[in-house]
Amino acid sequence: MPVSAHDDPLVLVCADLQVEYLTQGRRHVILDGDAATARCLALLALWRNNRWPVMHLKRIAQAAWFNPSSRLTDWIAEARPRPDEMTFEHPLPSVYSSSRFADYMSSVRNLRCVLTGFSLDETILATVVEGFHRSHRYQVVSDAVACRQPGTGDAAAYKQSVVNVIANFATIQSSAELIRTSGAVAV
Repeated sequence: MPVSAHDDPLVLVCADLQVEYLTQGRRHVILDGDAATARCLALLALWRNNRWPVMHLKRIAQAAWFNPSSRLTDWIAEARPRPDEMTFEHPLPSVYSSSRFADYMSSVRNLRCVLTGFSLDETILATVVEGFHRSHRYQVVSDAVACRQPGTGDAAAYKQSVVNVIANFATIQSSAELIRTSGAVAV
């Protein structure tokens, strides 16, 4: 998908970049965590260097496996939000469960959200579907997202299946393609 200076502005949305998902031995440890994290951090650095808008999403579910008082819900150190970046906490998989986020998104026009991060099969999927039904536009960076390991079956096939479902509601793009075209983006 070509990007030009006449396209609508992009905002990088970093979904659930939390320690919980990278801690080995945890039930919800993600597939390909190191590779996805590296790509997320590269995109985050690009956005920050260009002073483009960044949003951070943080899952604060009350489930027994997701204890909000635990240090495991902390941000990954390198992805910690800066004071000039937006942050939204959400209790349910979709970030639209945050009334602040839903209000913000309903007040902006012509914005394209570039989604990266963890919880592909929960937060990212739920947010993209709900955003689609609200006429919001999302791009998912296929190699800068990750999901938990499935209970059975091939983990790579599971991730690809989730990405294929998301493609019905959002544009799918690789990080290399996004970085290559980012020079033409005027935000």
